[in-house]
Amino acid sequence: MLAALFVAAGATSAAAASFTATGHSIRAVFTYRGTFPMTHDAHLLITVAGATRYDGPVASKWCGRICWPNQIAPGQHVLSVARLERGGPYDVVLSLYTGGAHCCTVEQVFSPSRTGAPYAMKEFDFGDPPANLRDLGVGGSGVFVSANDAFAYAFTDYAASGMPLEVVSFSGGAFHNVTRRYPTLIRRDAAMWLRAFNAQSATHYSDTVGLAAAWAADEEMLGQHGAVRSFLSREAAAGHLNSGLSGILPSGERFVSALYVFLRRHGYST
Repeated sequence: MLAALFVAAGATSAAAASFTATGHSIRAVFTYRGTFPMTHDAHLLITVAGATRYDGPVASKWCGRICWPNQIAPGQHVLSVARLERGGPYDVVLSLYTGGAHCCTVEQVFSPSRTGAPYAMKEFDFGDPPANLRDLGVGGSGVFVSANDAFAYAFTDYAASGMPLEVVSFSGGAFHNVTRRYPTLIRRDAAMWLRAFNAQSATHYSDTVGLAAAWAADEEMLGQHGAVRSFLSREAAAGHLNSGLSGILPSGERFVSALYVFLRRHGYST
């Protein structure tokens, strides 16, 4: 649990719903009208020690003014007051859902200005995976723990795609991919994908490349380049690297070649 995280409590009425988060003299109230998936008039009010610092409609680059609170993912916090930057101020974090098939979690961070100006908003689109705000033991600051949505559909259909771990921080007014700072989490994620791959290979399942891709990405982040190449070559020779969309997307050695191009493009390997 994030030590300095103050999570919203929700309230509903026949006409409107609201979430409120408080902490460190900050009070944030998110309101909207309607019910999922037909919500409208989303609004955020932030006060500090009773003084209004933000008062405006909620809008996003990815869903305009028709976003709704992200209550899709289990345990998702819609509204929070949290410290995201080590030694920095407390921010207000609003989690939105854009709607649509396999889309999209948008995290908005409202940060205070040192000059006393209204809070400034920055946002990040995590795609389909949820983004859980967690304290991973770095100075009491929070990070978003998610998965890399770029892997969805990359080598097979969505259901069979694996998405490796992605950890995103917020500092200096911007979001940063800091996944490599957390090797223990990466190893745990890699082990999960490897177990799933081995289970499917043992039954000669015809769609394993999505799992292999996620495992390879995690291991590349851990610097296990040689082990990844040996594993992929061995599994390709054994006929275990198959795509359910084999008429469209590559399998076997062709998959391995395509995977390395993809991993280089997305910064996992050189």
